[in-house]
Amino acid sequence: MNQQSSTTPAANQPVTPASLREQYESGATVDELVAASGLSYGTVLNRLHEAGTEMRTSWQTRRMRQDPQARQRLAAHLRALYEQHGATLTELAAAGAGTRRAARRLLIEAGGAVRTPQQTLRMRAAALAAERQKLALSLRAGYEAGATVPELAEDCNYSVATVYRLLHAANTRMRPQHRHSPTPGEGQQS
Repeated sequence: MNQQSSTTPAANQPVTPASLREQYESGATVDELVAASGLSYGTVLNRLHEAGTEMRTSWQTRRMRQDPQARQRLAAHLRALYEQHGATLTELAAAGAGTRRAARRLLIEAGGAVRTPQQTLRMRAAALAAERQKLALSLRAGYEAGATVPELAEDCNYSVATVYRLLHAANTRMRPQHRHSPTPGEGQQS
């Protein structure tokens, strides 16, 4: 049985799964790793999988090599989505990173810091509260301009009860309610 050396001839350092993964994620292909390490194709693949490497398709490798700045632009774009809009790693994967792991790696490359799920929830709750306050103030302006609560509810596609809650949250001074029944003494015959 012919055992292959697990060291690179040039550097005479052991070929670890982590080092293979690092080279692969920097843009090397499996074939290039095979040539540089002296390991078989299957062994390189096994070590990459052992290190948890997300494998690329050939078109992803070509795209990555055609425009090295494209990766930096994508990383910067993903960081902006992540930090300014509260996107999750899953949403970044859908926005162009491909996988959550790739999104995380690109985010870190762009200088971003990965949030905990609790931080993301707090960030989204704060953004939702700000949007809700903005809507409440908008409804208040409409109400104070003379619109009725049912009209506002129809305009913004909310229930009347929700519009009332939003108006109260905006500290709106409410108009007296209309009485649809006759007032006492009105319409009575003596």
